[in-house]
Amino acid sequence: MIGTVAKPTIGMIGTGAIGGFYGVMLARAGFDVHFLLRSEFSVVAERGLLVNHAAHGALTLNPVKAYSSAEDMPPCDWLLVGAKTTSNADLAPAILQAAAPNAKVLLLQNGLDVEDSLRELLPDSLHLLGGLCYICVHREGPGVITHQALGAVHVGYHSGPADESARIAIVEEGVGLFQAAGIDSQAMANLHQARWQKLVWNIPYNGLSVLLGASTTPLMADADSREMIKALMAEVVQGAIACGHEVPAGYAEHLFLMTEKMPDYWPSMYHDFLHKRPLELQAIYARPLAAAKAAGCELPRIEALYRSLSFIDRRNT
Repeated sequence: MIGTVAKPTIGMIGTGAIGGFYGVMLARAGFDVHFLLRSEFSVVAERGLLVNHAAHGALTLNPVKAYSSAEDMPPCDWLLVGAKTTSNADLAPAILQAAAPNAKVLLLQNGLDVEDSLRELLPDSLHLLGGLCYICVHREGPGVITHQALGAVHVGYHSGPADESARIAIVEEGVGLFQAAGIDSQAMANLHQARWQKLVWNIPYNGLSVLLGASTTPLMADADSREMIKALMAEVVQGAIACGHEVPAGYAEHLFLMTEKMPDYWPSMYHDFLHKRPLELQAIYARPLAAAKAAGCELPRIEALYRSLSFIDRRNT
């Protein structure tokens, strides 16, 4: 259990909304957390990090163990990747430089099969895990993160040198890190299935926020957009089932009702669009579409949304 043994050294690769939020929570819980930053390094090194937490108010971390290069980081037992999937091809060198021997690399990212492309670039000795973040959070400005609701992290083992029992222990260790920081966390038995289930929310709300220029409250208030969300959710469920993954009965309806009760929220893809960053279309749309197609399942509404977003993305960036 955390606290009875030496606490691990944690590295945060990418300190945006996700990396900043979870990194601050872990550091404030007493973990040794080291943050890798690019454009915001000088600001964070000077002023620290601020999380405006929905329940706890202003949470500050100052000074921050901040680095502009992974070469300068100490060997980290856990590396939490909060960077966008669009930068995954460039992440391997930073991970290799900051990883302690047999380190655990946890991808806190959206989308399908995000671990696969990174796995090819990492040595077999490193453990690769996936983390699904159920949270409403966004970056307000350099070193400033606003948390609106939720925060749970579900952890699953993807690949690496561990046998079955060691995998369970590693996942439980990861879950324990978050729980020690007051964050709801649980283990996922099937990472691939859980990623499909999370797409039931991500595919409609991320894409429609960009396509229609609307946050969750107006999307849920309009009859036409509500029907569109339901139809897209149904297609994701259809795709998951075609690929052999169970989706609990009523799961889409549960997410729909949960969104009605949430504070008004602009999904992460809208923030990427607004700041002219590449949209995470490959992970959230192209891969699920390809997987469903390979299983003999066409998803025409998701396909149309993906084509529309691809056009918008090319014009925007």
